[in-house]
Amino acid sequence: MTVSRATRPLLIAALAIAALAAQAVQVRFQRVADGVYVHVGDKGPRTLENEGLNANIGLVVTPAGALLIDSGATFQSARQIHEAVKAVTPQPVKWVFNTGGQDHRWLGNGYFKAQGAEIIAHADAQADMNNRGNDHLQGLKATLGAKADGTVPTLPTRWLAGNDARLELGGVVFEFKHRGGAHTPGDTMVWLPQKSVLFTGDVVYVERLLGVLPVSHTKHWLDTFAVIEQLEPQVLVPGHGSVTTVATAQADTQAYLLALRAHMKKAVDDGVDVSAAVRSFDAAPFARLLNAAELMPGNASRTYLELERE
Repeated sequence: MTVSRATRPLLIAALAIAALAAQAVQVRFQRVADGVYVHVGDKGPRTLENEGLNANIGLVVTPAGALLIDSGATFQSARQIHEAVKAVTPQPVKWVFNTGGQDHRWLGNGYFKAQGAEIIAHADAQADMNNRGNDHLQGLKATLGAKADGTVPTLPTRWLAGNDARLELGGVVFEFKHRGGAHTPGDTMVWLPQKSVLFTGDVVYVERLLGVLPVSHTKHWLDTFAVIEQLEPQVLVPGHGSVTTVATAQADTQAYLLALRAHMKKAVDDGVDVSAAVRSFDAAPFARLLNAAELMPGNASRTYLELERE
């Protein structure tokens, strides 16, 4: 086919639009219980292709509107999440709950606030969001370029307090479980007792290694995990990885945290320096998890420093 000089710019523009569309993150909600859905995000790092959305997003549909569990990493990925919601239900997103202070949990808030949604999180997330929000956004801009455009760190409009909070929204009971944080200080799980479904946020990672950050608290993390064992959910939706069981969560998250803390406590008690303690940690049982090689050293050193403070 011959392309005339006059039509060539139109063809180039069309190809550019198609290329951008091909790179757009694909958000799809799968049903895990009646009225309850999850988008399982990429298990690897943030990339241009996944638009920084390498985490799971939850959706609960009620007769009075939908509650979204986490809003995505950017304004633009939040729009993609909203389009995926519309494919499931005509109900508006009336509430958004941020399970923690990591970028892909809340930097899409601005989009949903503009749609009229009430944004909710635990009060322990507020300082973390304020302290790290702009840094997160700069990191995303470096990876995503124009795909981060329009994103403004937007705080929740309602803050929950205490270990446990209960809200009834549209006839559905939501219980929010917080035990001092985990991966981030505001990490809070969403329990649906009527459906026996638990959204853990970044309390649980399966199939990939969890990350211990400077703001993480491994002791509180294990305290939070103990709540999972008490609840015994029929469906467990982790923050990262496939919808799973308590047993798999224990193997991929709890066992690693317990091993890290036990090793680093002994090292601190015995006066072993941090570099030697990191080198001597037996990582072999967890090498099967994605991202293990990259994350292991930092996780180990930060856990050592936490035990030192204890």
